Amino acid sequence: MENLAPRKEDLEPIEVASRDEISALQLNRMKQSLKHAYENSPFFRKRFDEKGVHPDDLKSLADLSKFPFTSKQDLRDTYPFGMFAVARNKLARIHGSSGTTGKPTVVGYTAADIDTWAGLMARSIRAAGGRAGDILHNAYGYGLFTGGLGAHYGAERLGCTVVPISGGMTERQVTFIDDFKPSIIMVTPSYMLSILDEFRRQGLDPRESSLKVGIFGAEPWTNAMRGEIEEAFDMHAVDIYGLSEVMGPGVAQECVESKDGLHVWEDHFYPEVVDPVTGRTLPDGELGELVFTTLSKEALPMVRYRTRDLTRLLPGTARSMRRIEKITGRSDDMMILRGVNVFPTQIEEQILKCKGLAPHFYIELTRAGRMDDMVVHVECAQDMSGADARAGSAKELAHHIKSVVGVSTRIEVRDPSSVARSEGKAKRVVDNRPKNGG
Repeated sequence: MENLAPRKEDLEPIEVASRDEISALQLNRMKQSLKHAYENSPFFRKRFDEKGVHPDDLKSLADLSKFPFTSKQDLRDTYPFGMFAVARNKLARIHGSSGTTGKPTVVGYTAADIDTWAGLMARSIRAAGGRAGDILHNAYGYGLFTGGLGAHYGAERLGCTVVPISGGMTERQVTFIDDFKPSIIMVTPSYMLSILDEFRRQGLDPRESSLKVGIFGAEPWTNAMRGEIEEAFDMHAVDIYGLSEVMGPGVAQECVESKDGLHVWEDHFYPEVVDPVTGRTLPDGELGELVFTTLSKEALPMVRYRTRDLTRLLPGTARSMRRIEKITGRSDDMMILRGVNVFPTQIEEQILKCKGLAPHFYIELTRAGRMDDMVVHVECAQDMSGADARAGSAKELAHHIKSVVGVSTRIEVRDPSSVARSEGKAKRVVDNRPKNGG
C-alpha cells in the first residue's frame, strides 16, 4: 500500500500544537459556548438552573463535571427545535435521524456551523490520506442523514472531485469505481463488503482497482474487518467518527500513518469518558461512555452529550490531540446473555477467523423458557457450500465464540447472499424474545 501520510507543512498549526495551547483554547471556547447555550437556549438555561450551575462557574476544564448531561431523549422531548440557541430563520440547514422508532432527533446548522463542519471534514479526509485533486466516491447516504452531505462538503473543501453516488445500486457503484478510477471511497464498512461481493460477481479483481483509501464510519467495525478489507482491495482502511447530535462525521478521525485510534478534533469538541452507570468522569485510559461538549457550534450547542459509545481516551500520536480507542460497541447495543456482556462486534471478530464463512451475519435473540438464547445467522463462503463444510464452519465458529466471548450459541450457516445487505448502517441484532417478560 502506498504511503499516504500528509506532510507536516500541510497540517493546520493546531493539529501539532502543544497540549497547553490546546487546553487554553478549549477553556476559552468552552466558556463562550456555555454562555451562548445559557443565554440563548431556554432548554439549557432551565437545565443549568435546575442543576444550580452557571457558565461563570467554569474556571477550569475540570469544572465541566459540575454541569448536567444531555441525551438523545432531550432532543426527542424538545422536538423539533426546542434546544436550538439561534432563531429558526438563522438556520441554514436541518438534518435528522431516520425516526424509525418514534420521533426523529432533529439537528440544525447556521452557515458558520456548516463552514466549520466542512473544514473539519476536509481535515479528516487529509488525515486519512486524501489530497486535492483526488476523485472521491461518496457512497454515504444523502438526505437527512449527515453522512453524505458532511463528506461531500469536506471533500470539496479539500479540493477533491466528488462522485455523489450515495448508497444503493451496488452494480452501478462498482461500474463507476471501475470507470471513474477514484482513489478514495467513503462508505459504511458493512456496505463496503457488499461492494466487494459485487466486484467478485463482475469478475473484477478488487486489488487492481484504483482505490487507495477507504474512510469507513457510521457503525462500529473491528480491526479484523479492517484486515479483511485491506487485504481484499490492497488499500488503506481508516476509521472516521461522528454523530449528528454533536456535528456529523468528522468529530474524530484515524490518521493513515498510524491507524491507532481516532484523533478527536479537540479544538471544536471536548471529550470526556464517564462511568455509564454513575456518570462519574473517568481518567484517561479507562474504558467508559464517551461524552462530548461542543466548543464552537452556534445553532445547537451540546453540553456533555452522552453518546452511548464505549471507548477510552488515549494520548495523541500522529497529532497532538487525544485519541479515542476504536469504538467496537455501544452501551445500548450490548446484549446480556446468561450474565455475559456480548457485543455484535465480538461476534463479527470470531466470524472473520473462520475461512469457510463470509462476513455477512445477524444475531437473533430468542427465549424458549427462562433463559435467553442467541442464534448467529451467517453466510458460508462461495466455495464452502457443501453440507460437511457448513457443519465444520458452524462447529468452528461456536467454539471461537464460547472460548473468546464466553457464551454458547447456535450457528445457522446459510447460503451465499441470503443475509440481507445494508446500504447504510447494518442491523446486526433481531430481538425475537417475548415482550413484557412473557
